[in-house]
Amino acid sequence: MIDLAPLVRRLAGTPLADWANGLQAQLDAKMEKGHGDLERWQNALDSLPAMIPTRVDLADSFTLDNDCDAETRARVHTALMGLSPWRKGPFDVFGVHVDTEWRSDWKWSRVSPHLNLKGKRILDVGCGNGYYQWRMLGAGADSVIGVDPNWLFFCQFQAMHRYLPDLPAWHLPFTLEDLPARLEGFDTVFSMGVLYHRKSPIDHLLALKDCLVKGGELVLETMVVEGDEQQVLVPEDRYSQMRNVWFLPSVPALELWLRRAGFTDVRCVDVSTTTVEEQRGTDWMRFQSLSDYLDPADHSRTVEGLPAPMRAVIVARKP
Repeated sequence: MIDLAPLVRRLAGTPLADWANGLQAQLDAKMEKGHGDLERWQNALDSLPAMIPTRVDLADSFTLDNDCDAETRARVHTALMGLSPWRKGPFDVFGVHVDTEWRSDWKWSRVSPHLNLKGKRILDVGCGNGYYQWRMLGAGADSVIGVDPNWLFFCQFQAMHRYLPDLPAWHLPFTLEDLPARLEGFDTVFSMGVLYHRKSPIDHLLALKDCLVKGGELVLETMVVEGDEQQVLVPEDRYSQMRNVWFLPSVPALELWLRRAGFTDVRCVDVSTTTVEEQRGTDWMRFQSLSDYLDPADHSRTVEGLPAPMRAVIVARKP
């Protein structure tokens, strides 16, 4: 059982206290339903050797280290490989380099210089395996709660949490819709790589705003296309082989959506084209990756003939 008592204590006296008091029952009910592979993933977690890191770096990377022997390191490798595929990272765990599909550290290096997370209470929506949650703590966050309904990502987070049990980071296997309306308790809310999966992007922006305190900051990262504020790409069917991509706006259109949703101080802080060096298959993620989704003769187009993935980071404030 995942004990959420430390989270309840952490949120006591905050606008999130009432919500926190009901989280244990909500989590227990969700875990009772579970997932068909949960037992296998739990076995991988249980096979991780008990160790205490003598060095922890979350500011410049995710690195845990100590002087473990080769046999122990091999046990770590086997256990973590049992939680494959690993998509967000990388993680360096006692000499084991988890070479994830995404070089998420590259994205973090583009995003983090534009933020001040010191002392902030943070919600990470669609947090994946929690890689960014740990980096947020490394940037000085007071606490980070991530929500993502993917059970494998939940277990990957738990693997790292076993070695960092006292840090104020929690992963809840929930969707944004599982959270109460108008929480209004987080200083900063992240939504990275989520918006284009939403059939109603404006509703998503409004829901994110409802999670923020007055004056709180939204950090939104999503795929975009070139164009003016009326330019939005709606794929006919698949986009980069994904069926669940609905809207890819231009940066000006996305900024307009945010203003229409009631945000102020809307600004784009980064635009970058995703490369096959940043997203690729590895031993830790052996399935298809970006190179398989691009036109082999023209990497500026997807296999469907649409513009190749380009991503923007927008920062905005709740008035």
